[in-house]
Amino acid sequence: MSQFVVIRRTAVLTLALLLSCAQLALAQIQPGDDQRQAAVEVAESLRYGHYADTALDDTWSQAAFERYLDILDSQRAFLLESDIEEFRHLETRIDDMLFEGELEPAYQLYHRYHDRAEARFEWLLESLDQGLGFTYETDMRLDLDRRDTDWAASEAELEELWRKRLKNDALTLDISGQDEEQVENNLRQRYEGQLTRLRQTNAEDVFGLFMAAVTGSIDPHTEYLSPRQGESFDIQMRLSLEGIGAMLQSDGEYVKVTSLVAGGPADRAGVLEPADRIVGVGQEDEEKTVNVVGMRLDEVVDLIRGPKGTVVRLEVVPAEAVDMTRSHTVEITRDTVDLEEQAAKGEIVEVERDDGVKRIGVITIPTFYVDFDAWQAGEEEFRSTTRDVAREVERLKSEGVDGIMLDLRNNGGGALQEANSLLGLFIDRGPTVQVRDARGRISLYGDTETGTVYDGPLAVLVNRLSASASEIFAGAIQDYGRGLVLGSATFGKGTVQTLNDLSHGQIKLTRAKFYRISGESTQNRGVEPDILFPDMVDPERIGESSLDNALEWDTVQAVQYRHYGEPWEHLETLRARHRERAESHPNFVYLKERVALARRLREEHTSVSLDRDQRQQEVESRDAEQLALENRRRQALGLEPLDELSDARSEQSAEETERNEPVDRVQVTEAAAILADYAELTERRLAGRY
Repeated sequence: MSQFVVIRRTAVLTLALLLSCAQLALAQIQPGDDQRQAAVEVAESLRYGHYADTALDDTWSQAAFERYLDILDSQRAFLLESDIEEFRHLETRIDDMLFEGELEPAYQLYHRYHDRAEARFEWLLESLDQGLGFTYETDMRLDLDRRDTDWAASEAELEELWRKRLKNDALTLDISGQDEEQVENNLRQRYEGQLTRLRQTNAEDVFGLFMAAVTGSIDPHTEYLSPRQGESFDIQMRLSLEGIGAMLQSDGEYVKVTSLVAGGPADRAGVLEPADRIVGVGQEDEEKTVNVVGMRLDEVVDLIRGPKGTVVRLEVVPAEAVDMTRSHTVEITRDTVDLEEQAAKGEIVEVERDDGVKRIGVITIPTFYVDFDAWQAGEEEFRSTTRDVAREVERLKSEGVDGIMLDLRNNGGGALQEANSLLGLFIDRGPTVQVRDARGRISLYGDTETGTVYDGPLAVLVNRLSASASEIFAGAIQDYGRGLVLGSATFGKGTVQTLNDLSHGQIKLTRAKFYRISGESTQNRGVEPDILFPDMVDPERIGESSLDNALEWDTVQAVQYRHYGEPWEHLETLRARHRERAESHPNFVYLKERVALARRLREEHTSVSLDRDQRQQEVESRDAEQLALENRRRQALGLEPLDELSDARSEQSAEETERNEPVDRVQVTEAAAILADYAELTERRLAGRY
């Protein structure tokens, strides 16, 4: 008995010591002179350098205050209504605080959040110490998104929320097949990790959170980069970063995949898709997987990075999953992405017609690239998108193609000069894009070279992940009437950023906006194709319009340009022929139905049941719908049905691979068929027979 008392007292003293250390560390999280000065410089940059004419006044201050609260506690799970009211005076002070370098109030609000979060994680760990003992027989449900929920009025209200959240976390693991001991161990690892990361927060971290609120309240692409983040950004710009080749962003408590780097490790492995959520990261030489739910984005990125040739394990929740129940583990070998893997490549797609086979050249362009070092050194044979595409065009012409299509799907942009010069392969001089700066001055960019490389039937294939330079090129082709734009609406990134040094860190600042030669912006709306295809990427989760505070679409005056054709005259006929083919093609039908199913599930399932049987039924029902959809596609292709949804990721036999090509390949073959139709209609018109 006495031994127990000694042990217990020792534990209490140890806990008291740890709490004392934590309180001391928190007291030391105060702004320094370098951060005060940086805050002033950020405010000046936003006032005088940002594209948007935003007055940093009390109205803006209120938006920044709300943004700060969202960053600290987006799910309204830690702070109380009384906490918010206590700091409500900041609503009209943030503008003054910035210009005066007065950061203490912002740090004090963070301290309040820190205290609440630390106490909550300790409560969770104490609950685990007492044993879960859940029966999972209840009519309670947990809301999946609380961003628009009122702040809790009392501790009792928050405690009830966290009982539900703890039960949901445990039930999610339970349904995945883990026993009670595994569930408790995994939850303990998760909460201990979150508590440890919370206690490791330093003054620079808090400054970064506050600056994210300040800059993100104006537009999503303006951001403050700490010295450490600036160094990481420089590494990315030099293309020497070794990792998996995926663009990530925060999505509440989760890290979400937004796009894959063409030719990168993740792209080659084929195991990740946009909107997938990463919930765990493990290393090849470690058995343990680190739970990254609630972890900061830069910390998750650090875990995923590593030396070339090493393997990283990712626990992934698929994009189409409504909750976290369905996860799987993938392995990706880290590597660098070299230019050759991103180079433009051509192929020929054959389209069957009554009068014979039409041959359509397809050139895939993963990014707009140029070897800047070789170009600046004056080398004649430097690599670039335009040069590589020109070679492919000449090769395809020599093989007698009936039309050429440029595949810009998943092309996130790159060098603007390449969008200009690439357009010059298909038009005989002319403007490409207008760029308007913060003062309203408009600069015109375009092709100045005489002549073209290809004058025949042309199409551009795009999707939601086609952004920036891709949108400029596709928009110009459409405005000139030079060819068809096919696919789904593009990303909608029509802004230009510059990176400026501060006395402490850097600021990435939106300084200008892109406009098409027709005067329409590519911002927010993107480029609308002439003929729309269903897209597996959900536009409500990926794209400029899905980002908070994205700048609006608008117009400027059009510039003078000529029309090279009038493809819009044939659109009614082309759309009718497309619909007839699409309605009978298994993969097109699947794409359309999958998009509709994903939207319906998202709208219907805004909460999850905390009853095991009900939850299991909901999960099985969703899986059954997705499996039935996949099997209808397979049946139409003459393939054997699957027993489990996970079997869709298994390796295929050679015979099956030939018939079961990637679902999105149908976008290429159908776009080729549309271009063959367009070539035929254009030829008839020119011959006077249409």
